[in-house]
Order: sequence, then structure tokens, then C-alpha cells
Amino acid sequence: MQEQSPKINSLDAKDKAWSGRFNEPVAELVKRYTASVDFDKRLAEFDIQGSIAHARMLGKQDIISKEDVTAIEKGLNEIRQEIRSGTFEWLLDLEDVHLNIEKRLTDKIGDAGKRLHTGRSRNDQVATDVRLWLRSVVDDVIAGIRKLQGSILELAEQHVDTVMPGFTHLQVAQPVTFGHHLLAYFEMLQRDAERFADARKRINRLPLGAAALAGTSYPIDREFVAKELGFDEVCRNSLDAVSDRDFAIEFTAAAALVMTHLSRFSEELILWSSPRFGFIDIADRFCTGSSIMPQKKNPDVPELVRGKTGRVNGHLVALLTLMKGQPLAYNKDNQEDKEPLFDTADTLLVTLEIYADMLRGIKVDKTNMRNAAMEGFATATDLADYLVKKGTPFRDAHEAVALAVRYAVQQNCDLADLPLQELQKFSAQISDDVFGVLTLEGSLASRNHIGGTAPAQVKKAIAYAKQQLK
Repeated sequence: MQEQSPKINSLDAKDKAWSGRFNEPVAELVKRYTASVDFDKRLAEFDIQGSIAHARMLGKQDIISKEDVTAIEKGLNEIRQEIRSGTFEWLLDLEDVHLNIEKRLTDKIGDAGKRLHTGRSRNDQVATDVRLWLRSVVDDVIAGIRKLQGSILELAEQHVDTVMPGFTHLQVAQPVTFGHHLLAYFEMLQRDAERFADARKRINRLPLGAAALAGTSYPIDREFVAKELGFDEVCRNSLDAVSDRDFAIEFTAAAALVMTHLSRFSEELILWSSPRFGFIDIADRFCTGSSIMPQKKNPDVPELVRGKTGRVNGHLVALLTLMKGQPLAYNKDNQEDKEPLFDTADTLLVTLEIYADMLRGIKVDKTNMRNAAMEGFATATDLADYLVKKGTPFRDAHEAVALAVRYAVQQNCDLADLPLQELQKFSAQISDDVFGVLTLEGSLASRNHIGGTAPAQVKKAIAYAKQQLK
């Protein structure tokens, strides 16, 4: 169901959470400018979760009565169902998700609802809600990364010995296998998953109990609330707990790295799918046509991934800039953390999902890949290594092969096409066993070590990667 914009209703002065201090109502324009309910209502489930844990703690500590706790918990569960069913009325006058839920609770259960806010502030409440929400998002992100890694492994396993050119400076460098190339992105994503898992440890600390900034005079039990909500520990300083958003920045930084990795991958998919390369074909369901050119098949999904990376990177800069000038403790600036954070999470999750599906629809043209690997003297380094193994110093071998390549360019042929007698003009060390070195398969097979592109090593790397996903 599409979310509706909050209805604008006027409230009596007594219904405002801070009405006693002011002589005039907040201007309508200011209400709209300062309200966050339009976007922070997505925190509602987590706000209720945190409020129930807080109420249970208040009851346990005899700060409120057991009867109040029962009424609060019942009322909040009913409100949760209203929100899920879409019947909850969000009020702009109530500014944010917290006051909307609190007002509805008070309407339902009376004074018991007014006691819920004892011993807490919206400052520690919102910090708790965001951490609860973000903790859940991190779990979804890691699951999305794992799914994408699975798609990469499926494709890599099909192309353990499919030869393609490896590039540096986008120039043909040395032959590699397509499977080996794909595993590079598996490794990037593996580090990304580790970053999120590590960030989750710092997200999973409870701010509730810090109140507005200095803690509270009520005899609260923060460890009890932490246990109720599944937090690993509590935030140890009340000022820091309510005012900092480094956990959100850290999440966004990790998200920006994932998007950057996928943007690099997207750039290659775009290049490889063009007729000039012809390495791959992306399934039609991930492409679009042209409104004027009937022959076009545009790789829109990888292009958008590349574009949305700038969006996520921008959110990271926005959050860093948001925090850079804030004195302790909480400031209204921090309301601006949610939209970039929410959009980062949404963008990242859908990108991971669509990428995992897209890779399963890729078809590979092995012939075009192999033909491309035959261009650009991809086995020149192998010839230099061959000479070194025959006793030639590497710098001399490098010079001899460079001269041989220049000659082959003039003859319009590959090194492997030069007759033995001509190759021997560049080094007396060359004998008829050189042609085994100059083949693509020979080049691949020679790099038979951990991290190398030899098909035998690629198989081992895939097996190891599968173990990491378990």
C-alpha cells in the first residue's frame, strides 16, 4: 500500500508536548519545515519496540505501576496493528513518529500513556530507534551481499578456463580467465560484508537512558533494556549517546564502498556488452531500447548502478558535513540524518537484489573473449619470464621482448606467429620450446599459485569462496 502524506490537523495547546513554555502557536510554515513524520514514520515498528522495553524497565524498577505497563504494552501492540493495516492517522502537528505514537497511546489508555516518557527524551529515543532500524538493515545488506556473491560464483564456475584479456590502463596486459576476473569482485564484496558486520558491533549499542543529554534522576536499569532489545552493550557517555551519528556515517561509508565496487563492475559490463567488445550479452529484461534507434539495446541497469553510486557517495558527504560543526549535545541538525541514511539503505538493498539477478542472465561469448586475448601481445611477459628462467637478467629480457614486439607490430602478427629463427634474433636463449610459453593456455597454466589465474587455482578459489559463504 502506498503511504499517504500526513494529514494536517490542528491540536489544542494542551496536546502539544511543550505547549506550556510558549505564548503563540508554531507557524504553519515552521511546522512543515521542522516536521519529520513524513519520512521518520518508517521507524514506527522500532519506536514501539523500544517503548515496550522502556515501559517494562520502568515497571521493573517501580517507577510506574505494573498496571500502567500492561496498559502501555497492550496499547502499543494495538497501535502497531493500526500502522501495519494502514489505518493509523499520522498528524503533521505532532511533528515526528514519536509524538504521533505517544499521542495515540494516550488517547487509547489515558494517563498511563503519559507516563511512558518518564526517564527518557526524544533525543535518546530517536537514537535508539535509528540504531534498531539500522541493525536490521545491516542484516539485510549482508544477506544481499551473500546472494550476489553466490551469483558471481555460479558464473565463475561456468568459466574457470574461459580465456579473456586482462587489462591495465584498459590496454591488453596478460591473459586471465573470466572466472578469475569475476572472483576479484567476490573478494571486494567479501570485504564489504566484513565491514558491515564490524559496523554492526558499533551500531548495536543502546543510547536509551541518556535522556536529553545528562542521564536521568530516575533509578533506571539500562542493562535490562539493552538485553530486552538485543543490544550488546549500552553507550557509556550520555552526551555522546544522544548527539553522535558516527554509526550512521560508518554505515553510509560502507554502503558507498559497495556501490563503488559495483560501479566498477557495471562499467565493465557496459564495455563488454558493446559490439566493440562483444564479450557478454545482458538479458533483455535488464535492458531498454531507444525511442529513435530501433537497433539499440541499452544496458540501463548497470548504467543506473554507476549513476546511483554518486547518489550514495553524496549522502556520505552530506552526513559528514551535517556533523562537522555540531557542538555537544543534541541539535536539531540531526533530524537531517534520516533522509540520506534511509535513501542509502534503500538504494543499496535494491541494487544488490537486482545485480544478483542480472548476473544470472548474462551470456558469455567465449570466442570473442579468446580472440581479444590474442590481440595486444598478451603473452609478452611470459616470453620475458621464459628468458629469465634461461639465465637472462630480467631487464635484459624485458628489452629483448620489447624489441620482438616492435618487430611483430611491423610484421602485423603476434609473437607466436614469428618463426623460431626470427625470434632467435632477439635472444640466443630462445629455442623451440618457446611456443608452449607463447600460447594462451600455457600463460594461464604457468600462474599456478594462490591468487593466480591458472584454471586449477580458480577451481580452488571457488571452493574456498563457497566455504566462506556457509
